[in-house]
Amino acid sequence: AHLVESGGGSVQAGESLTLSCEASGFAIFSCGVGWYRQGPGKEREEVSWMDSHGHASYVDFVKGRFTISQDVAKNTLYLKMDNLQTDDTAVYYCAANCVGLPFAWGQGTQVTVSS
Repeated sequence: AHLVESGGGSVQAGESLTLSCEASGFAIFSCGVGWYRQGPGKEREEVSWMDSHGHASYVDFVKGRFTISQDVAKNTLYLKMDNLQTDDTAVYYCAANCVGLPFAWGQGTQVTVSS
């Protein structure tokens, strides 16, 4: 399983970004997939997860602001982030948990939010 993120960047507080995660070596619809992040001096934490049935979950600090989705035809996972805040500054990682395969991570993409 191979994951490549893109779409990170620098924005002002209140603005939006959409992250993409292109998968290869497996079909994302058949796996649990999601997003984690690691802020400066912090541990990596889960942000959002979508199971193999398409059910999405979010941690409290992003509920109502972030939306996870997938495009099966493109085998790509997305994270739309609205109303970004300075606390959202982090490296964002795509992840996949597929039956029979090791847990997979992308290389990460930096998101920086300034006030």
